[in-house]
Amino acid sequence: MGFLNKLVPIGFGNTIAADRIVAIISPASAPAKKLKTEAKKENRLVDATHGRKTRTILVMDSNHIVLSAVHIETLCQRFQPKMDGSKFLAEHSTDAEEMEAIHD
Repeated sequence: MGFLNKLVPIGFGNTIAADRIVAIISPASAPAKKLKTEAKKENRLVDATHGRKTRTILVMDSNHIVLSAVHIETLCQRFQPKMDGSKFLAEHSTDAEEMEAIHD
């Protein structure tokens, strides 16, 4: 399916174009805080938290910074295509076997 034209929910009814996201980062680090502060000064900050705690910072290809109250793990799961466990195991079991053969 790919990411092209896929809208991903980032919380509170807000969505974002998946193919425009450059990075998804934690807001706890000093560089992330600086990125947020600079974006606010330059009017490039989009706050989609609805007053909640910022749990994720999304860096866009347009140089905008988007704040979300959704956990990073949850957002990353929303990017993953839906597949059942048996299909996942079937696709990745050969990868594991190849890795074991390389290390032996």
